[in-house]
Amino acid sequence: MSSIEPERYPVRYKVAEAARLAGVSASTLRLWESQGLVVPSRSETGHRQFSAEDVARLKRIAWFRAERGLNPAAIREALETEEGTAGLENGEQPASSDIGRRLRSLRHAAGKTLDQVAVDMGMTSSTLSTLERTSQGVSFKTLHDLADYYGTTVSRLSGEEREDASALVRSGEWRAWPATTPGVTVQLLAEGRTMMDCHRFVLAPGATSEGAYRHEGEEFIHVLAGRLELVLDSDQFFDLLPGDSLYFESRRYHSWRNRHDGETILLWINTPPTF
Repeated sequence: MSSIEPERYPVRYKVAEAARLAGVSASTLRLWESQGLVVPSRSETGHRQFSAEDVARLKRIAWFRAERGLNPAAIREALETEEGTAGLENGEQPASSDIGRRLRSLRHAAGKTLDQVAVDMGMTSSTLSTLERTSQGVSFKTLHDLADYYGTTVSRLSGEEREDASALVRSGEWRAWPATTPGVTVQLLAEGRTMMDCHRFVLAPGATSEGAYRHEGEEFIHVLAGRLELVLDSDQFFDLLPGDSLYFESRRYHSWRNRHDGETILLWINTPPTF
């Protein structure tokens, strides 16, 4: 019988085990999680699972609290600084398309803490912390609302405005946004500083905006495959099938979901590029 490769099956610790290894109580560990200092994964049954990296982070949190007397907000800032410095020392460069890094930079520029932004946005600081660290874990609506909060757009956060953009984009060679929202893939059909945001949306079964949002401008949707339900101002429902198109003012609240049991593929254009 072949032996199991340990690295393929990383160790996961329960709350009590992780707390013991970090030298703190389980209640303290749960408090730190509620403050967004650590975000463990979850098992299929919903139980917290801490990795070796999580335990190392817990030890650093304990050190910052005990030795330097930092509060939760200051500890998060210190950890973020350490993580950014470590990445640069390893030869990594901040990715221009990394939404999490861009959001964190905007927050720092605004002089805001995670807690302050989370309260303003009506979300948990742990969710915001996860987004800034991993560029994942939020709904499409939340991502849009955060961009609006910082006075920018989702397209800019995704690094669309490249100086070296080509006018020609070949079929199948579309650059994609970072995968922030489960089941939603956004591909660029036009690069650079344009007067229109031209995107190809690929929505997995059940993918949804998870709420309504609005912005300036006008937009056009054309369904290439699948089936999309789009709602305007909470009272106008459109069931769009392949070949259908819809044009509307972006200032109207709009939400959407894939009603197909397979992928729904859309041509989605916004003008001006305020999305």
